[in-house]
Amino acid sequence: MHTIADLIVDGLRNAGVSRIHGLPGDSLNGLTDALRRNPLVAWEHYRHEEAAAFAAAGEAAVTGSLAVCAGSCGPGNLHLVNGLFEAHRSRVPVLAIAAHIPGAEIGTGYFQETHPQELFRECSDFCELASTPEQFPYLLDIALRTAVERSGVSVLVVPGDVLQHRLDHPRKAATVRPTTPVVRPADAEIDRAAALLNQAERITVLAGAGCDGAHDQLVRLAGALRAPVVHTLRGKEHVEYDNPYDVGMTGLLGFTSGYRAMEQCDTLLMLGTDFPYRQFLPEHATVIQVDVRGEQIGRRTRVDLPLVGTVRDTAEALLPKLAPRTDSRHLDAMRDHYGKARTRLDRLAVDDHNRTPIHPQYLTRIVDELASDDAVFIPDVGSPVIWAARYLTMNGRRRLIGSFTHGSMANALPQAIGAQAAFPDRQVIALSGDGGLAMMLGDLITLKQQRHPVKIVVFNNGALGFVELEMKAEGMVNFGTDLDNPNFADVAESLGIHGSRVEHPADLADALRTAFAHPGPALVEVMTARQELSVPPTITFDQARGFALYAARTVLSGRGDELLELARTNVVRHLSS
Repeated sequence: MHTIADLIVDGLRNAGVSRIHGLPGDSLNGLTDALRRNPLVAWEHYRHEEAAAFAAAGEAAVTGSLAVCAGSCGPGNLHLVNGLFEAHRSRVPVLAIAAHIPGAEIGTGYFQETHPQELFRECSDFCELASTPEQFPYLLDIALRTAVERSGVSVLVVPGDVLQHRLDHPRKAATVRPTTPVVRPADAEIDRAAALLNQAERITVLAGAGCDGAHDQLVRLAGALRAPVVHTLRGKEHVEYDNPYDVGMTGLLGFTSGYRAMEQCDTLLMLGTDFPYRQFLPEHATVIQVDVRGEQIGRRTRVDLPLVGTVRDTAEALLPKLAPRTDSRHLDAMRDHYGKARTRLDRLAVDDHNRTPIHPQYLTRIVDELASDDAVFIPDVGSPVIWAARYLTMNGRRRLIGSFTHGSMANALPQAIGAQAAFPDRQVIALSGDGGLAMMLGDLITLKQQRHPVKIVVFNNGALGFVELEMKAEGMVNFGTDLDNPNFADVAESLGIHGSRVEHPADLADALRTAFAHPGPALVEVMTARQELSVPPTITFDQARGFALYAARTVLSGRGDELLELARTNVVRHLSS
């Protein structure tokens, strides 16, 4: 028997796909039966389709290759939408197979009827309904090529009866693999960029995720320009390591040296970044922006010279055109500033005389020290991202992925499952917030059932901590952010997962060592300080006023104990450090 579903499996095998992340349902039966008959493509079973889509996004992020998820008709595939938005906004290649109701019933208000080809259009580069078996092979080929070549999301909507349609003459599926074209600006544009850079006095480079695969070219370029390199969060894993010109991050999660390097430059060279926060970009500098997607250029600030190309190819073409430069005063000043800022941050990542609750900076530092040299770190959106950005060390082999553009809670656990499925022998560490883990708690069962050895470190502060910080900055009394959590370690143990709970700094390192050495999945729940503040590199007048209003309103609300705890957690320790 050879069906449309078998054609899908063959096409996925030819594209290098080894697994499909999903949850079965009646409209997907044709596909899951084809997988039963062809075990070369595995079925990764989840308890929620959202987790399956996040897992596919996580797999695609760590491998750079096509990943696949699937959901049954109506509510089933609708659950995929958040994970697909993550893949779409992170520009990673994912194919979603969205099963549909029987083709003859479309448009009649049938049981579980939706219109997926309309609903998924905003989070995809390609989204079409394969309404007949005859058109399906062509749509499959287009969907695969679009996802791979655009490094984006394709959605194939397939009625269940089409999936099970038997082919009279078995067809051979196309082989779709990524290509590696050379993409760089024209010679005249390279000459113009060189002229602007050669006449500049204080150049700063802002480097993002587009520097993936261009680390050596970036370092050579910064050296030739005598320019400090500021990195974005998504650029951290590609830029920070073995880089004598790196001066840290800027933005809400960054620190002062990155902010000053951009504030004080007269020319900003943006490489492979769509950094969104305009208030951290210089107002009066000459701006040159390099991006392989020309439509991305100039979205955040006025750009004097747009250059369409990859960072690697553009840098290679630009380097021979640059005049020798000896003045390194701007670079030296920013590197000195970076050293001082780094020292101040490191002083906060201590056990604080074994006081409780544990500072999240200290927790992240110990995770960083004990993790393997090729670990994959995946922080939840919220406060774990802050500490990951500031205290995890990249080395060219480690990876740092997450929902850094889409910004969805609960991404860490399912993305970690997807990454671990792709690399079963590699250490994968989910840095989960208590709110994020609770939101997708059911897929702890997936973790156990699939036997993936993911290590989960839970930052349990009993609150939606980042939301509370935002409330404080706006002058609001914290409200609606309390979390009445279970003992997550006990929950893990009840599911057959190694679990431990840490309340004292002295016990932290041993608990993490034990969990990291455990051969299966493991969870370490760490009770962290709720009132820990993460201060951005610059405070606006509105933010300062907001914190003052928060303090006054909190006292007037009869909750002055919160201010005392905030002072004990932050002010006293900052002064002592």
